[in-house]
Amino acid sequence: MPVDKVSMAFPLSTPPSLVIFDCDGVLVDTEALANQLLVKVLAEDGFVISYEECRRLFVGKTLEAVMVHVEASIGRRLDPQWPDYIRDETLKAFSTGINAVPHVREVLIALEGQRIPFCVASSGKFDKMRFTLGNSGLLHFVERALYSAEQVGRGKPWPDLFLFAAKSMGYAPADCVVIEDSVPGVEAAVAAGMPVLGYAGDPHTEANVLKEKGAHVFHDMNALLKLLGL
Repeated sequence: MPVDKVSMAFPLSTPPSLVIFDCDGVLVDTEALANQLLVKVLAEDGFVISYEECRRLFVGKTLEAVMVHVEASIGRRLDPQWPDYIRDETLKAFSTGINAVPHVREVLIALEGQRIPFCVASSGKFDKMRFTLGNSGLLHFVERALYSAEQVGRGKPWPDLFLFAAKSMGYAPADCVVIEDSVPGVEAAVAAGMPVLGYAGDPHTEANVLKEKGAHVFHDMNALLKLLGL
């Protein structure tokens, strides 16, 4: 998907009109547990993969996209309900408790205080977002501004979801900034014509790849407000 990267210097001189957050790994600390479970189930299905490779290949993608990849690799079809099975098992694993990403709560409070609109655009379904955001105490910040890949024809790395979220919120793509932690998410933001900040607070995040794909990389949510020009 060759696209021109958006040229924008961070920190911004003026805040963006809209901030679009990814959910998993950016707002809620779910990536480790979700990928450990996925590695286990994939092995049971005959697709043996390390935790690190699982994250590299699949973070940021829909489970439907993961299923297509796995089926092509193992040479057989999985149960059509496989994505829903993974979702159900993941929510069970999350039931013991989900933490917000460190310092992101303070970021959301500050954005509210500065009257900067923000929303969430995730590859996950609404049920999962509401569960994890609710479990981590963040849902009340964004419950009226959730957007899911299930609303568009193509998920990340295609730009459809970010464009849909921006249009629904009433803003032009160039006036938005996306906060992402995955390669498909960064690719989607760049394809949408939106500047993107790549959060690499997790040691398994491929910070160099995020940068190569067009993100300005940062490692601590405490730095986000300054990067946004606040």
